[in-house]
Formats: sequence, C-alpha cells, structure tokens
Amino acid sequence: MVEDDPNLGYLLKENFAPKGIDILLSENGEEGFKFFGRHKFDLCILDVMLPKKDGLTLAMEIRKTDKQIPIIFLTAKNSRENVYDGFSAGADDYITKPFDAQELYLRILAILKRSNSTFPALEQKQYSLASLEFDYTGRTLSCPSSKVKLSQKEAELLAIFCEHKDELLSRKLILQKIWGRDDYFTSNSMDVYLTKLRKILKMDPNIEIRNLHGTGFRLMVNE
Repeated sequence: MVEDDPNLGYLLKENFAPKGIDILLSENGEEGFKFFGRHKFDLCILDVMLPKKDGLTLAMEIRKTDKQIPIIFLTAKNSRENVYDGFSAGADDYITKPFDAQELYLRILAILKRSNSTFPALEQKQYSLASLEFDYTGRTLSCPSSKVKLSQKEAELLAIFCEHKDELLSRKLILQKIWGRDDYFTSNSMDVYLTKLRKILKMDPNIEIRNLHGTGFRLMVNE
C-alpha cells in the first residue's frame, strides 16, 4: 500500500491484519516502486497524490513489470476524468475517499478471487479469428509475423467475444461475467480495456468489435 497519510495506512494495516491481509506500507511513489521490485505481492493499493512519484505514474511502471497484479486506487481525487485516468493507468478498481473500510476489504477479496480463478464456462482454449490465433491459456494473440501478450482482462474480454462470435453481448452481461458487478467504475474500466483490445486486433483488419449504441457489442470476423 502506497499512502502518504501514515495514520490511514497504519489504521488499515491494523484493521486488516486479523482478517489475514498483511499490508506493507510505503509513503511515497519512489519507495513504493522499490518495494514492488523487492517483494512478491498479491495486490497493490495506491493513492494518486503521492510525494516523489504520483500514483498514476507508479501504476504504469508497475504495469510494465507485471501486467496481471491487481491495482486499486484509493484517493480523494473523484472527478470523472480522475477515474478514467486511473483505469487508463491500469487500475482494476477506483475507490474515493472518504471510504468504508469494510467495503474496501470486500472489494479486495472480490478482486483476489477473480485474479486467482480461471475464466468460467469456456468451451475451448484456442480460437481462430481470420489470420489470428488466440491462445486463452497462454494469453497470446498471434499472426504469421508477430505475437502479442495479452493482460488477463484483455484475454477474458476476447474469450467471451470468441465464445459468442457474431452474437450481440450486452454491456451488463460482460461486466457481470468479467468484473463481477455492473457500476460506473467497472464500466469505465471495461471501456479502457476494450480500447486496448481493439488496437491489438488491428493486426488483422478483418476483425472488429462493433459497438451497437445503447445495446451492446458484437465481434465481427470477415473470414
């Protein structure tokens, strides 16, 4: 946990310890990144406004090192632009201060449960999309000339589209399947990952995730 308010940090550390969550505290972004490189963590909780290195920069540096580790922003910055910036930096959740400690604890449990489980109800692990081959287990998308490593969320999104190719998928269904809930914050997160996935799929112009306004999304493949 990288938080420049030591009182809040130690309060959460003491509150969560009896529940089996061990928190290592850092009070600035530079030290936080050094901690991240020295230890094995299950999840990161970051403030946005931090000394020496802000939380958004820290999250992006963590993401370059580890695409999978869950990141939660816990911050007083609560505008829509702030939330979008947080998810764009790689966050899995964005919680604004003041907050309820029990809600934070339950969100941590929910994220850890999803990150430690495989995507449910997959009929297969390998998919062919025009000239691309998608390996869900290895989280790779490849064409004859290159291969791209996907994040867990990108792989889960592409998997659900592959399972329902040419079908209309509602935003609510996707959010419930992958994020476990449908709210403003997870909806923003999904939009960020959809944007990233669409850029990757440009490897083959015959593949498109089409947005049907007010209805949902459809994976279109011109074989």
